[in-house]
Amino acid sequence: MTGPARLLALPLVAIVLVAGVIGVQLAHGGGTYEPLRPADACVERTVTSQVDGIEGLTERLVLLGVSDAACALGVSREALTLELAQSGDRTSAEIDALRDGLRSAVGRMKADGTLPRASALTDEALDSADLNGLLERVIRAVPDSVIDKALSTDDVLLRAIDDLDLRDLLANLDDQGDLEQQVEAAVTGAVKDALEARVRGLM
Repeated sequence: MTGPARLLALPLVAIVLVAGVIGVQLAHGGGTYEPLRPADACVERTVTSQVDGIEGLTERLVLLGVSDAACALGVSREALTLELAQSGDRTSAEIDALRDGLRSAVGRMKADGTLPRASALTDEALDSADLNGLLERVIRAVPDSVIDKALSTDDVLLRAIDDLDLRDLLANLDDQGDLEQQVEAAVTGAVKDALEARVRGLM
């Protein structure tokens, strides 16, 4: 085959290959297009995290909480996430649904055994705390068994959720990552405050 003939044959080969691919797609139902429906927020889904500690805990907490809130509001989790990321004031229904959803998420994690013990969060909380050096050393020296007996992780989380100013937080939210960071800061602060209060009570 001469050079010019080869150049003319290449487009024909490409057309044949494309037609073959389209034919396979049509044979397997590719001729119709229907957008994927968002998952039903009311259907319980397994939510995992790739990270550990307080960050992983709050990631699961927010994902489960937003799902429960979306279910209560009758929308998909994706739709609610997009709505929360928009600037502007949130409705009282959204605020209440999100707070209830976060509280419900705590109960779900406690029930399925994925809620870590308070002692597992202690070092991380203290690392970001601004405590008196002596008090910090005393807390770090407390045995895990004593911490876990004195503090319940679900109580600490519920206190942190109740203390969150969700209206103000959501008014300045850019995306779900911001929500996770704000909840993480609240959880870290709640763990630190609870530990400090317990230790001061023993001194």
